[in-house]
Amino acid sequence: MTATMEVIPVATLRAAANVLSHGGRYRLTAMFANDERAINGCFAIYAVFAGKADRLIKTIKALIKQEDPPEFPSLTPLMASAAWYEREIHDLLGLVPLGHPDLRRLVLHENWPQGLYPLRKDFDPDAPVPNANSEYTMAPVQGKGVFEVPVGPIHAGIIEPGHFRFSQAGENVINLEAKLFFTHRGIEKAVEGMSFGRALYQAERICGACSVANTLAFVQAVETMTAVEIPVRAEYLRVLAAELERLYNHVGDIGNLCAGLGFAPGVSHGARLKEQVMRLNERLAGNRFLRGWVTLGGVTMDITKDMINDIRRTLVRLTRDFNELMGLLRENDAFLDRVNTTGILPQRAATDLGVVGVAARASGIDSDVRRDFPYAAYGRFDFEVPVYKKGDVAARLWVRADEAGESLRIIDQILVGLPGGKLLVEVPPVESYKAGCGYAESPRGSVLHWLMAGENNTVYRYFSRSASYANWPALTVAAPGNIIPDFPLINKSFELCYACLDR
Repeated sequence: MTATMEVIPVATLRAAANVLSHGGRYRLTAMFANDERAINGCFAIYAVFAGKADRLIKTIKALIKQEDPPEFPSLTPLMASAAWYEREIHDLLGLVPLGHPDLRRLVLHENWPQGLYPLRKDFDPDAPVPNANSEYTMAPVQGKGVFEVPVGPIHAGIIEPGHFRFSQAGENVINLEAKLFFTHRGIEKAVEGMSFGRALYQAERICGACSVANTLAFVQAVETMTAVEIPVRAEYLRVLAAELERLYNHVGDIGNLCAGLGFAPGVSHGARLKEQVMRLNERLAGNRFLRGWVTLGGVTMDITKDMINDIRRTLVRLTRDFNELMGLLRENDAFLDRVNTTGILPQRAATDLGVVGVAARASGIDSDVRRDFPYAAYGRFDFEVPVYKKGDVAARLWVRADEAGESLRIIDQILVGLPGGKLLVEVPPVESYKAGCGYAESPRGSVLHWLMAGENNTVYRYFSRSASYANWPALTVAAPGNIIPDFPLINKSFELCYACLDR
């Protein structure tokens, strides 16, 4: 992956973004801010764009002098995918995106006081924060026969909190508004001043289902700042861990999708297959989420011949049983009636919102970081990226099924061609205030981690963007036009994570 950065005057931010995004050459993949007043007397806005055609990551950085209030031109009127990023920047650093159409709170809720910005360097995380007791306004839908149905944030199942407000006319959903970020953990603030090695544990635990992907993105952000060369065997084992993570998520998510329409045999099948892979994970790495395997400079554990044989035996059984499950779903007319044409996310909406991963590929967007910006050993393997065009629940299901098959192919190539060599190299010290970016393709889509080094190999600023962060706004587009009983099915077809937001 090749990356460039250009520093521009803040007044030209929107014009520069327009040039990059013109004709779809580059897509906005992340946007965040940094308090650099101790370095250069300014706040900084970073907008990261990815160009698939030339495999180039371009970042534009705009410096904002400390004013009251510090302002920058909003990119949201130009690209809808910037909306959440700019609301978060406004919440956490108090920078004002001029021209943004909706500056309601996003990350910080109505109990957080105005004028207190937790990602500024002068914010004291140990100081008590008073309760503001203000109100949050939901966008109303008005008209004859229109009524609202509130769901959450406390749910009947054992899931994390999220509030959904449905506006209804009869059975059909007219509008869905989601309010999230109920348990924001402040990880980006918590790691300030930590060593990279210690901060790695926080990154690895942003999300249980994407532990390997988040760790891969984090370590690559550090490693790119030093240009250290990772041993080839370690790169292969990193891919093995990532594909095992993808595999257990995909087979489990297919089972969870069946729960959205009450198809119990599919739920049980998916849960059983997921359990098989997670038990394999524990035999390989000592834990079910593969934590502690990927580390700075390589990997911590090797695999033996006995482990290779164990992987092969487990995946042969899994392949047979998974094909049986998919046959059960593809031949069930009642099941197909529920998933076909339900919860459609049009390709244009997916593109405008910057949707990633399974949701993007199910809506006709041919993108996958493993292929488009190869990292670890992915450039050495042969695999296909499945793309469907209908954008419905069924398309998201078939993408997962096809990707599970591709993961099995990649793992087989790893076991056949695993090279010898070292597992770990020492990562050199990082120059103060140098920045690096890392990508990975999680089971839900691409994740991005950005780091700026402080003094003595510590974290000055850490930013992470999960696939769920990019995809949650798409759920509010896919739900209208359907009935409320189909919402659990639509929601599970995206399989979005709350914890990834509450980082």
